[in-house]
Amino acid sequence: MDKPIEPAFSFSERAQQLTSSAIREILKVTERPEVISFAGGLPAPAGFPVEVVRAAFDKVLATNGRAALQYGPTEGYRPLREWVAADLAAAGAQVSPEQILIVSGSQQALDLLGKVLIDKDSKVLVEDPSYLGALQSFSLYQPQYVPVPTDEGGLIPEAITPELAAGARFLYALPNFQNPTGRTLSLERRIALLKRAAELGLAIIEDDPYGELRYAGEPQPGLFTLATEYGANVIRLGTFSKVLAPGLRLGFIAAARPIIDKLVQAKQATDLHTPTLTQMAVYEIVKDGFLQEHLPNVREIYRKQGRCMLEAIEREFPDTVSWTRPEGGMFLWVTLPGHIDSTALLQKAIEQNVAFVPGAPFYSGGGRANTMRLSFATVPEDKIRAGIAILGKLLKEYTA
Repeated sequence: MDKPIEPAFSFSERAQQLTSSAIREILKVTERPEVISFAGGLPAPAGFPVEVVRAAFDKVLATNGRAALQYGPTEGYRPLREWVAADLAAAGAQVSPEQILIVSGSQQALDLLGKVLIDKDSKVLVEDPSYLGALQSFSLYQPQYVPVPTDEGGLIPEAITPELAAGARFLYALPNFQNPTGRTLSLERRIALLKRAAELGLAIIEDDPYGELRYAGEPQPGLFTLATEYGANVIRLGTFSKVLAPGLRLGFIAAARPIIDKLVQAKQATDLHTPTLTQMAVYEIVKDGFLQEHLPNVREIYRKQGRCMLEAIEREFPDTVSWTRPEGGMFLWVTLPGHIDSTALLQKAIEQNVAFVPGAPFYSGGGRANTMRLSFATVPEDKIRAGIAILGKLLKEYTA
């Protein structure tokens, strides 16, 4: 009689496929205050404009509160859509507000695109490695992933052969400071990729959450900006999570009208619309140029912490290890000698209160266990140096 009754459920085949994110599982460990975590891809809280956000919500509620608390159109708050379209147009894109859909974070964008573009066993091209959150989201719709080779310069356009692209629903790519590697696609490769995609009739999903976080090198035009010139079909995802705060859960999709129209129908069945109050507050924040004032401070946070990590790695890691040197974003990618399994290394690191993300889950086809992702975004410089010293000592023990 004391045993609780466990209700029985018949889960769908789709639900039975669901698994927890490898990163989210690791983050449970990092909740301990003594753990130095290079695992999470969380923006630096020091960059959150708390007072500006508070003032924007206060103003919206004071001046237009009833509208802000009401249902809104699925497409999103019109002034915010106009602002997004104008921002993209200022960068050179040909886009109208009707081509913008406001979503509840770019993770919802990935889910909606999976719903409308992927059937079971559809071929989907992804960078190798690719963003784990996208792989997890798309996997719900049971695609067949086809990895596209990469090198130190990112995705290799020439690797997308007619045979590789045949029947593919789209290519998913992050051209700027890619998650997990931190690599950026050069202008030459961007143009080559767009030309090849146009020739092969291959749609591209350009996910660009980190593009505004460049702190070195020269800015590159987005694939969406270049798409019209080269006749390519590009769907662009953007987010306010990295430039304002992730807790706002606000992003957007920019695409051709037929795609937007179908996404609107899918979103209506998901959540009707993204919260009106949040959209109105974010518009209040960005409409008069606040981001141009705010972003240099955010970039400086990442520049300093990224430089600190690179200097520590140069000092502490053995010569048999290599790593990327990102020009922006929040991550760098470490390649270990082939005999080292980073998952086993993680267990030893956690025993010494250091965490990171093993690289294998970022590969859609598995493998490459000798890689790992390090994030420097939320770790103070003294802890970066201490954590990297611990990892360096462990790596030297493996290679001794």
